[in-house]
Amino acid sequence: MELYAAYGSNMDPAQMAGRCPHSPQRGTGWLEGWRLTFGGEDIGWEGALATVVEDPADRVFVVLYDVPGIDQRALDRWDGATLGYYRRIRVRVQTLDGDVAAWLYVLNAYEGGLPSPRYLGILGDAAEKAGAPADYVDAIRARPCA
Repeated sequence: MELYAAYGSNMDPAQMAGRCPHSPQRGTGWLEGWRLTFGGEDIGWEGALATVVEDPADRVFVVLYDVPGIDQRALDRWDGATLGYYRRIRVRVQTLDGDVAAWLYVLNAYEGGLPSPRYLGILGDAAEKAGAPADYVDAIRARPCA
């Protein structure tokens, strides 16, 4: 079982349960020193795709899941890792119980481009369902879009 940190649409517990039914939610936390951004506009289904980049002045809300091997393969397919769009990296996530190491998907493309309004809505709804603070959810929904 591997710990996975979700910052995009996989924050939505119902969506994650459909994609990875053997992966229980373990909690939430923050990626300190990282920023939510967008890139890969040329490979996205409706514009730029969510990713995170290091930024000492920012932080990203994440949902943690315990993911077994069978669901990891499904997650690699869903998140585009098998196509080379995303890659997995190890990060430290701050939780109320202390720091934990987790896998995280980051985009293999340059930062830049705008997401679609629909995609931003999906991300905002997922963050809200996951219990992100209201100001964080509002900031996602207020981002510029195509």
